[in-house]
Amino acid sequence: MRYVSTRGGVADLSFCDAVMMGLASDGGLLVPESIPDFRDELDDLSSLGYTAIAERVMRRFIDDIPSDALADLIKRSYATFDDPRVTPLVQPSADYHVLELFHGPTLAFKDVALQFLGNIFEYVLARDGGHLNILGATSGDTGSAAIAGVRGKSGINIFIMFPEGKTSALQEKQMTSVLDENVQNLAIEGSFDDCQSILKAVFNDLPFKDRHQMGAVNSVNWARVLAQVVYYFVAWVQLGSPAAFQVAVPTGNFGNIFAGYIARKMGLPISTLILATNQNDILDRFFRTGRYERGEVHFTHSPAMDIQVASNFERYLYYEMGQDPAKVSAFMQDFQTTGSAGINFNTLNFDAAFRSGSASDAEILATISETYAADDYLLDPHTAVGVKVGMELKREDGPLVCMATAHPAKFDDVMAKALPEVEVTHPTLAALADAETRKTVLPAEVETVQAFIEQFNAR
Repeated sequence: MRYVSTRGGVADLSFCDAVMMGLASDGGLLVPESIPDFRDELDDLSSLGYTAIAERVMRRFIDDIPSDALADLIKRSYATFDDPRVTPLVQPSADYHVLELFHGPTLAFKDVALQFLGNIFEYVLARDGGHLNILGATSGDTGSAAIAGVRGKSGINIFIMFPEGKTSALQEKQMTSVLDENVQNLAIEGSFDDCQSILKAVFNDLPFKDRHQMGAVNSVNWARVLAQVVYYFVAWVQLGSPAAFQVAVPTGNFGNIFAGYIARKMGLPISTLILATNQNDILDRFFRTGRYERGEVHFTHSPAMDIQVASNFERYLYYEMGQDPAKVSAFMQDFQTTGSAGINFNTLNFDAAFRSGSASDAEILATISETYAADDYLLDPHTAVGVKVGMELKREDGPLVCMATAHPAKFDDVMAKALPEVEVTHPTLAALADAETRKTVLPAEVETVQAFIEQFNAR
């Protein structure tokens, strides 16, 4: 399998080369040149556990890591999870199932990808030599999961940007309480979109990127998406391998649901992909109208989704536009220049599997409260978005699976609003109460972030 850029300027990369490049050097995103057809292998999965399914799926995209080494990387990545099923499927209600993606070390779905990515980075550096400076941007869970994936690893420094004061207190503490020398937390005075803009600008500064061997852990890194593709197959197996099923996915950056889109293109029988957003509804508006138009960032009860520019959306456009880099580049140029770009669904014949909706803060609180009262099950505020929209939009074409993206205890302030009489805790988070923390507050300026990285590496 070879990898190419959505913008046409990079081609013929191996998987490991694509992982180490992160964001393509032409400003696009790296994608596999073709999507493998997995339909003939689906029946073989029914008796397999998580790591065996991961091996089968990932092997179709990775041909530059020997099979035994890949199996070891996968096994080590998921040994850190507290449930032997890794992503267990539960059924709080007769109306839907929940795939719990939060059993990793930082209690968020990002662990599924970032434990694997951290081990891939370490494997490639040990094999090929060199040093890596990772720059990441987070609206909540990516940062702590990325840090957990690479803390203390030889040859790797990590710099995580997050919007100052705009993640939950527990999310920030999960990041800033990690005091390993190779971990630096940068609190940016702005929004997550500011952090993401800085990230892209740093990676587009090719001399700086090459000089400091910059790497990416955000979902711009293809390995992140690939690791997430796996749990759609796992969900189907745990459901009992139905002829069709539906998935509701709370999403801001389009990475989690894009992984479902790839699984569907591989032949997994997902009948409907239900995209669920909060008040930052750029993606919902696109799937309703064909207009991709930047709006004002709203700071909500589901902060990891407070995003107006969904970085993985470009990958989706690439496949839906017939893998035509010129069309993708023109669309993205329009959006970058004017803040708005559009397509005609009728002429381009976009995938009809998507349905979309959004949820307000009031609806999030109501969904958490009503679900607990009816089903004795706790939803975090992001998963509540998925459940609310999923229940509204589901069809009669198979069971509904809602992706649970974080443990509810990570959002104690929101849970207290929704369920004031219920104590929502987790031992991992309780242990952070008196932890020492460290962060550096910086203005939302590309040059300032670059200067910090330069000075840190000069020490």
